[in-house]
Amino acid sequence: MTTEGLTIAGKTYNSRLLVGSGKYRDLEQTRLATEASGADIITVAIRRVNIGQDPNAPSLLDVVPPSRYTILPNTAGCYNAEDAVYTLQLARELLNGHKLVKLEVLGDEKTLFPNMPETLKAAERLVKDGFDVMVYCSDDPIQARMLEDLGCVAVMPLASLIGSGMGILNPWNLSLIIEQAKVPVLVDAGVGTASDAAIAMELGCDGVLMNTAIAGAQDPVRMARAMRLAVEAGREAYLAGRVPKRFAAQPSSPMAGRVA
Repeated sequence: MTTEGLTIAGKTYNSRLLVGSGKYRDLEQTRLATEASGADIITVAIRRVNIGQDPNAPSLLDVVPPSRYTILPNTAGCYNAEDAVYTLQLARELLNGHKLVKLEVLGDEKTLFPNMPETLKAAERLVKDGFDVMVYCSDDPIQARMLEDLGCVAVMPLASLIGSGMGILNPWNLSLIIEQAKVPVLVDAGVGTASDAAIAMELGCDGVLMNTAIAGAQDPVRMARAMRLAVEAGREAYLAGRVPKRFAAQPSSPMAGRVA
């Protein structure tokens, strides 16, 4: 098992897998899958999930307590910078001054692709307001660098469309972002199964965030375990350094010194 942790905004986490909290059958399944994932950071859609906004309804924090997990409020469902900033300011109040947040500003309801002009605008305001911003973005190396230059603590390019399960469609762009970044790079959106998570880590990503791939599986708890193992295996493979790809065969056993 990988021993070195993931450091974001000065805090180190044991797990490089971050998981969402939506789309599960009920709160009990949420609890079981979250535990099986081994994740330390749990992202929560403030506009969709109760974490105290409604005192008369069950709260996600009853099964995913902040004493055990780092809650990562996100702005899912926001389509402009103004709404995103307001949502995270609300989250900070609900979570007693919590600073670490996930920013996502969507372009439209069909693709859920990031609206990068609004994302950049919101990121700048949030950083100035003292937030530690992890940001969902396109797999554009220039935009990723702009977000880092604004002060975001992690960039999170999509592998493919949110909830699509298509895996990493453009590993070359992702590699360019990883190569230039001085902050953690985490794949966010599009992971469908364990091999997708492993590939992301083998490319050199610092972590993977997912929700649908686990919650939408036939057995979410088992898939959560699979994703945990895939992230660990992919990281180990990246650190080990794979053999180079060749256009010709190379014998596994050396020919020199062989017995005639």
